[in-house]
Amino acid sequence: MQSVWPSLFRKVKVAEPETERLPTTDNDELYLDWHRRGNNRLAIVSHGLEGHSRRPYVLGLTRALLAEGWDVLAWNFRSCGGVMNRQPRFYHSGATEDLRQVVNHGLAQGYQTVFLSGFSMGGNLTLLYLGEQGERVDSRICGAVTYSVPCDLAGSADMLALPSRKLYMQRFLKDLRVKMTVKAQTFPDLIDVSGFDRIQSFHEFDDLYTAPLHGFSSAADYWAKSSALGRLKDIRVPALMVNAADDPFLSAKCFPESPSVLGAHVRLDSPRWGGHVGFVEHSPNGYYWSERRALAFLQSVIPEEG
Repeated sequence: MQSVWPSLFRKVKVAEPETERLPTTDNDELYLDWHRRGNNRLAIVSHGLEGHSRRPYVLGLTRALLAEGWDVLAWNFRSCGGVMNRQPRFYHSGATEDLRQVVNHGLAQGYQTVFLSGFSMGGNLTLLYLGEQGERVDSRICGAVTYSVPCDLAGSADMLALPSRKLYMQRFLKDLRVKMTVKAQTFPDLIDVSGFDRIQSFHEFDDLYTAPLHGFSSAADYWAKSSALGRLKDIRVPALMVNAADDPFLSAKCFPESPSVLGAHVRLDSPRWGGHVGFVEHSPNGYYWSERRALAFLQSVIPEEG
């Protein structure tokens, strides 16, 4: 219920954002939603697998951050947000080059402070990006909060392959089939969807499509190189990873407790309830628990501006 309820029933009212098309270095485009209020602080929000910048969980966090004096930039991964991208590639859990370009674009607007947040795949992407940046991370990036993070991609693929997770897996595959069919029509020499009906899990989908289209030798190679788990210790800004104990998508490795894995700057919160990108809570201001947690974390990181 925690995982499904917000998608079906949550409505979040936020003023219509400014939209922007950001060209990439490989002749593609990223579509951005800007929620500007003239603040000197910017939050950059990354959505989850087959999500987009106007999902209720993105808008919920956006609304809470706007109320606390932040501008917000919510961006869409390639092929998400209702517009198919130009290149054969689309998005994946390790596409930090796209997030890096979005972050650099945000920093170039003159903000004094930048905060990163991500949900599910976007959470993995955010933590992986910060791990890759390491000591080189821009001094204006104050920290990050991520939710429902499949930081062990292989383990999460195994979880979603379980019979009890079939409903979720079928939903993902239904959406991905639509996109891959369009890609196959545009690039028939590169992409073949004739056997798509036989795909039952991410093991098969990532082997057939994600890996070859993005330069990986196999699904296992893609998962190993794109999982944030091994890079958490390299993060050099305060980062919070919130993974609910009842999340149906996450493996046991997605709940690391050892300082040798988390490093000095990453903290794991594991509330008993929350599902996958749920964290439903009924409150007078409409905030969910996840949004209150993000604001509290920000106040602990930059209390003078909280």
